[in-house]
Amino acid sequence: MVGKRREEGSAASATTRSAAWARFVLRHRVAVAVFSLIVAAAAGAGIGRLEFDANYQAFFSEANPHLTAYESLQKVYSKNDSILIVLAPRSGDVFDTSVLSAVTELTAAGWQVPHSRRVDSLTNFQYSHASRDDLVVRDLVPDAAALDAAARAELRRIALAEPLLVNRLVSPRGDVTGVNVTIRLSGDDAGEVEEAVRHVEALIADLRARHPQIDVYLTGGVMLDHAFRDASLRDMRTLVPVVYAAIVLIMAALLRSWSGTAVTLLVIALASATGMGLAGWLGIGLTPPSVGAATIIMTLAVADSIHILITVRKEMARGRGRDAALIESLRVNMQPVFLTSLTTAIGFLSMNYSDAPPFRDLGNITAMGVAAAWVYSIALLPALMAMLPLRAPRAAAAGRAPAMAALAGFVIRRRRALLAAMTVGVVLLGSGIARIELDDQFVEYFDRSVRFRTDTDYVMRHLTGIYQLEYSLPAESAHGIGDPDYLRRLEAFADWFARQPETVHVNTLVPILKRLNRNLHGDDPAWHRLPDSRALAAQYLLLFEMSLPYGLDLNDQVNLDKSATRMVVTLRNITTAGMRALETRAADWQRDHLPPAMVTPASSAAVMFTYISERNIRTMLVGSLLAVLLICITLIVALRSLKLGLISLIPNVVPAVMAFGLWGYLVGRVGLVVSVVFAMALGIIVDDTVHFLSKYLRARRERRLTPAGAVRYAYETVGTALWVTSAILIVGFALLSFSSFALNAATGQLTAVTIGFALVADFLLLPPLLMWLDRGR
Repeated sequence: MVGKRREEGSAASATTRSAAWARFVLRHRVAVAVFSLIVAAAAGAGIGRLEFDANYQAFFSEANPHLTAYESLQKVYSKNDSILIVLAPRSGDVFDTSVLSAVTELTAAGWQVPHSRRVDSLTNFQYSHASRDDLVVRDLVPDAAALDAAARAELRRIALAEPLLVNRLVSPRGDVTGVNVTIRLSGDDAGEVEEAVRHVEALIADLRARHPQIDVYLTGGVMLDHAFRDASLRDMRTLVPVVYAAIVLIMAALLRSWSGTAVTLLVIALASATGMGLAGWLGIGLTPPSVGAATIIMTLAVADSIHILITVRKEMARGRGRDAALIESLRVNMQPVFLTSLTTAIGFLSMNYSDAPPFRDLGNITAMGVAAAWVYSIALLPALMAMLPLRAPRAAAAGRAPAMAALAGFVIRRRRALLAAMTVGVVLLGSGIARIELDDQFVEYFDRSVRFRTDTDYVMRHLTGIYQLEYSLPAESAHGIGDPDYLRRLEAFADWFARQPETVHVNTLVPILKRLNRNLHGDDPAWHRLPDSRALAAQYLLLFEMSLPYGLDLNDQVNLDKSATRMVVTLRNITTAGMRALETRAADWQRDHLPPAMVTPASSAAVMFTYISERNIRTMLVGSLLAVLLICITLIVALRSLKLGLISLIPNVVPAVMAFGLWGYLVGRVGLVVSVVFAMALGIIVDDTVHFLSKYLRARRERRLTPAGAVRYAYETVGTALWVTSAILIVGFALLSFSSFALNAATGQLTAVTIGFALVADFLLLPPLLMWLDRGR
């Protein structure tokens, strides 16, 4: 009895403080409004400092071992960032004189692309052959205009027999070719990518004007970076206005008050601006995931205002004046609004456990925006509403909510059946989780409205792949790459990869040495094999390198002291599951056939993206469990009830189980997005539970109602606000599914489904649970 009185006394003290705050705000309404606007302006000014981090490596933390391995490889060899310009003549013949002229022109122009360090194409491929006792190394096409029919036929024969060209720079049928411009990016200037891309796009526009018979496609790592930035800008231009318009329509229909709608829209706009502005002041870079924070903040921020304004309308409908209604609304809503904001922030802050920095940024920006929304909702909103005209609605329009009363009656009467039905439904839907496979493709991070996606799809179908495995295979000593045993093992590894169904092309030093050995034996085909001695191999390489023009050296394949070579394996359109399986097979082959010193793991951008989902799921599991624990403790302390705090976990975990189970049945495949949705959704869906439980407890403690009566009271006082805020959240996240960036789209879809199930759980599962567990009191 003493404990119960202590709970009631603490609750009364909290509501007294809330009422005191409300009176303070109304007494100093002008000062509070002006101060809030000044704070919002100061925080929002940071938006001007926001910069886009377009580098795909932004998805990986500095501690990521696959990023570390890839950066180490790039320090040894030249960087592999590139723009691949693919030309597809409508005639179907890249060996036509006009097409070869276009390739020659584009190759020459490629050297002028900002930050370019190398250009490779069919025409400047360094072809070697014997001329009596001399080795001749020259461009494969020195003068396209001078080629007659016989010369073009010979060129076709040479090119389509060259393993370093086919499926890399020319298709096996000779109908598509590419010009690869290697770009050296410092990583310190976000404008480098855009500068290079704009220059290339200008080149392409000019090429299309002069050669309209040639279709042109762009892909490569630099274009991937550009696509990330383009997707971010597109979302900001389209999704934010659409979400804002949707909220305007819903608010206008619900509140039927221009002042309430206008003030709510101001609150959510300032909350979003504050979150994004603080990100700018803190130096957080924008990426496609973190850009979504603006939309998410707007969607979440509206909930606090709705709960406060709906209570104001109810109190005014009962005869209270505007100021008295505002005070009463803050008195009963201050604690639940604070709790929902706190738990939402906890959910998003748990994303700091993510191994992908963009998701950490998304969590931090959203948490700051949610905190700002709470401050503006309890300060700026009541201050402005106290200064603006607000008409009291008719009692019938804002009174007992007949629909909620009817739903309450149904739930109370059918409590046992609902509890059983919801349990069965959770089990059936949740079993779909077993059907989910962890799989991803980073090209599919973009939908087909993005040019990078469509161009890359075309290139992978007709010329080469974009997914690669890179190996730096060490020899036993300096200059050891010429050792015949090393070269034979290198050739065996390359041949093994070439036989794999996932492989499009393998690039190693082996074809060059075979060709040089044949060249230096009078181009006798019988000598098209690896040199028999280390000394010969070293001489061949030295002679070849001395004949190469500037910019086309072997630094991208051989390290400085000739103690290791690079092997690049280009793959077909492959999923992360397929990539993991292939890399595992390759590692097994290495252990069985290569000396220990030569065994090395694969690294590349594709490898990094392959394992980011697994790493993120492992790290976010810790973050999600911590979020659940913190939210549970918060609710136990705030509600002053161990039992209700533990009960709250059920309707907060169940929606995620149902949503992921449904996703397993309908989609069956998840990737990077799954690792963050649970933590993010947990902070959102707990809001409805908090509001329902707070009203339930108020009815039990203040009004001395039975469990059934308290459930009815909760439905009638907060039910409307719950379904309206849930509808807004569902609409907001559903609109996010229209993002051209597939990770954002999947996040929006899965979160919207989770919120929908959360509303069902709070309306049909939580009340029967409360009445069953509270039946003895």
